[in-house]
Amino acid sequence: MKLRVVMQQLGLVLLVMCFCMLLITAWASYLWWADDAAEELFAIKGLIGAIITGGAAGISLWAGGMMRWGKPKEDRPFDESSLGRREALLLVALTWLVGAALSGLPYYLWWHLGDHAMDHQFRSAVSCYFEAMSGLTTTGATVLSDIEAVPRSLLLWRATTHWLGGLGIVVLFVAVLPTLGVGGKRLFNVEAPGPQQQGVRPRIRETARVLWLIYLMFTIVQVVLYRIFGLDWFESVCHTFATLATGGFSTHNASIGFYNKVEIGWFNSWMIDIITIVFMILAGINFGLYYHLARRRFNVIWKDPELRTYLGIIIVATIIVSASLVGRNIVETDGDQIVADTTDAVRYGLFQVVSIQTTTGFATADFNLWNFLPKMVLLLLMFVGASAGSTGGGIKVIRIIVGVKVIFAEVEKVFRPNVVRTIKVGKGVVSPELRQAVLVYIIGIVSLFGVGSIALMLLEPAGSIDYVTAATASAATLNNIGPGLNMVGAVENYGFFSSGSKFVMSLLMALGRLEVYAIFVMLAPSFWKTD
Repeated sequence: MKLRVVMQQLGLVLLVMCFCMLLITAWASYLWWADDAAEELFAIKGLIGAIITGGAAGISLWAGGMMRWGKPKEDRPFDESSLGRREALLLVALTWLVGAALSGLPYYLWWHLGDHAMDHQFRSAVSCYFEAMSGLTTTGATVLSDIEAVPRSLLLWRATTHWLGGLGIVVLFVAVLPTLGVGGKRLFNVEAPGPQQQGVRPRIRETARVLWLIYLMFTIVQVVLYRIFGLDWFESVCHTFATLATGGFSTHNASIGFYNKVEIGWFNSWMIDIITIVFMILAGINFGLYYHLARRRFNVIWKDPELRTYLGIIIVATIIVSASLVGRNIVETDGDQIVADTTDAVRYGLFQVVSIQTTTGFATADFNLWNFLPKMVLLLLMFVGASAGSTGGGIKVIRIIVGVKVIFAEVEKVFRPNVVRTIKVGKGVVSPELRQAVLVYIIGIVSLFGVGSIALMLLEPAGSIDYVTAATASAATLNNIGPGLNMVGAVENYGFFSSGSKFVMSLLMALGRLEVYAIFVMLAPSFWKTD
């Protein structure tokens, strides 16, 4: 285990976080100077958080440098074999676990070093860690009951943690640093979601750079569209960061449903929903396909089986949910109630299906009050998730495809035992190793969901939560969605949970975002042994 490599690269990642904190601190300082007294706390405390994060980065870099002492000269540079698979796994895990702790500093310092007369969730270090982990893992679950009472600079920092975590701090790190060489491929394959990546470029640094350019382009386009249709620059940026990262942090208690009633006009309100839906769908698609789109390889895109299945699931689920909503009462996230005609049913049904399928977690209606069928559809979509290679969470559509094909193949063996059926996805043959890996992963996610649900029931006082709340809280955090049902529904929050439960859910978020293995391998003693 080459810990020096891990420590030095972790230090560089933390420097990126420090730089982002400093940028937002500078913006808060400007707002404070412009006579916005609410921003004074972040202008000062954000700077302290940036200094601490920078100090942690310096210590990590220094420790990595110290570990090089006594090494042979030829072993000191970061050659192409420096970042092995174990180092990549450790670096990815530490980036999220340590990064969440440092990302929670602005929340913690804002409360503890300020003059607050009332109690607040950010008084607890565990709650701050939960909020930060939720941001970096693009989960979008929050402990805040009154989001609008938080300073804008702190809300922008929440959104920024989404944006950084969206395609992965680590992928950004590979894109801008040339020191990893082939080792960077190992890192990318560990962090980028999904069982296998759609080939984009033969060199991993170029791949990561292309992905981030695409990500940046989408960001700029969505911010401008939001601004055109009535949002100010601050809200446009925050909601764009949350949408493209499939995160779900909003600047309002009513989430995207807030814009149904504000003075931006009926047409603009519809357009905000449409823009959000379109970019949630785009964020849930394998980003490798966008490279092919740029190269005008349209045939490759349309023939992609995961994309077609992903869009098909959205269409079918929308039809089922919308049909069940026609003529029924729909309670919007701001508390207003309407009787849904066909247009309303499609509007709210499509938005919520896309939000849950892509694991974004935005809401325009309180789907917890819907009848059984649409809620069960949304619950299933929580586990299906988005495409591999996207910013979304969940099991991933490609795994669902492989899993279903394996099940049908095994069923056929019952009555045709001599038939050897080759399983294909598109033109590719699914190897026995990949079949096993997919099934093990699906079983692992279902097992973690069950263990998480039981843990939450045991950690909370008897009778304080029901099983639906515990189960959907476990599913929503493990699959990086955010809202669940009952006490963690679309208009609720996670603030009432005990510190123990919040820590368990923070771990579930990390496990889901890093697809389980990057965390669990650290528990194996052989992982730490030197070969």
